[in-house]
Amino acid sequence: MILPLYQVDAFASQPFRGNPAAICPLERWLKDEALQAIAAENNLSETAYYVRENGRYRLRWFTPTVEVDLCGHATLATAYVILELRKESPSSPVVFDSPSGELTVTRDGDRYVLDFPSRPPLECAEDSVLFEALGARPAAFLRTGDCFCVYQTEDQIRSLKPDMSKLASVDCRGVIVTAPGGDCDFVSRFFAPRAGIPEDPVTGSAHTTLIPYWSRKLGKKVLFARQISRRGGELWCEDRGARVGIGGRAVKYLEGQITIPSEWV
Repeated sequence: MILPLYQVDAFASQPFRGNPAAICPLERWLKDEALQAIAAENNLSETAYYVRENGRYRLRWFTPTVEVDLCGHATLATAYVILELRKESPSSPVVFDSPSGELTVTRDGDRYVLDFPSRPPLECAEDSVLFEALGARPAAFLRTGDCFCVYQTEDQIRSLKPDMSKLASVDCRGVIVTAPGGDCDFVSRFFAPRAGIPEDPVTGSAHTTLIPYWSRKLGKKVLFARQISRRGGELWCEDRGARVGIGGRAVKYLEGQITIPSEWV
């Protein structure tokens, strides 16, 4: 079986920046084992699959090791494939049905804007194992499904060199570290070794927590953020109450085909 495959750099204005995602359009769902095997073969932080259903799109995301319930950069990349590369939809918004409910992506000039649920962080008990794994104690510690560590400066975020084996022992999906930014409202990094991703280049889903936190902290609804991984990414953010808007650009890197053995179909 031959399937189309696209690789798109999301939250980036040029290739080799932002977060690469593999996008695989399907006419019908393959076995879950096949979806996971393809994601492992791609070896990117996320591979997204979609099937068109009644004018909407059913969307799923896989890391190299597990299926996840929400992914921002691969959703943005999927909308870019649908609207720009395959031109399957005449206009935005593109509506997705996902494990996290209905998600939409709207084209705004050369940006694509995600409408995602807001996930504000909550206060919690300190985690000494996490702090030891990060190598630096945060000024504040909160949680959602992720650990959420707030530091005082951007330089502290840049200088973190976590012990990934220790970090993988912490019971959470991933670890968000964040601080006020120099030329932006806030910066962040995201580590998820338990999901097979030591450091994610740009993490849209983490911003469902970052946006409500910094919106309240800074007293503003519209924010500009940078994820300061090695590749780096830019995100235009909006606090919409129960929802958040996360905007970014996308660039095609690769377009091709993959071959799936018949026993995986």
